[in-house]
Amino acid sequence: MLLLVSEVVTNACLHAGGPRELVLRHAPGRLRVEVSDDNPEPPRRRVSGDRGRPGGHGLVVLERLARSWGAQPSGGAGVGKTVWLEVPGPGTDSAQAPEQGPGPDPGRSTPRP
Repeated sequence: MLLLVSEVVTNACLHAGGPRELVLRHAPGRLRVEVSDDNPEPPRRRVSGDRGRPGGHGLVVLERLARSWGAQPSGGAGVGKTVWLEVPGPGTDSAQAPEQGPGPDPGRSTPRP
């Protein structure tokens, strides 16, 4: 989980001037992380010619370790986007956790910079 959060926050720092907000949402069987920034460009894979070089691997990490992930434009008057990822909730066996998409807002924690 920490690796996934680090990836999306690092991407916001490298490509969008830093994160605007970090939000954690929880629901039965899942934990959702949302990182908002001021860059409207959605995340995209970088073509890396050398797999041994750093950088360009973050979205591969998200695809392999997160249950699901995506990006959506910021709502309202704000410019930018929110990149989100979901993992099984604490105490949930990932093999038994139900597949759930973005769905309704299950709850919100206090935003952090």
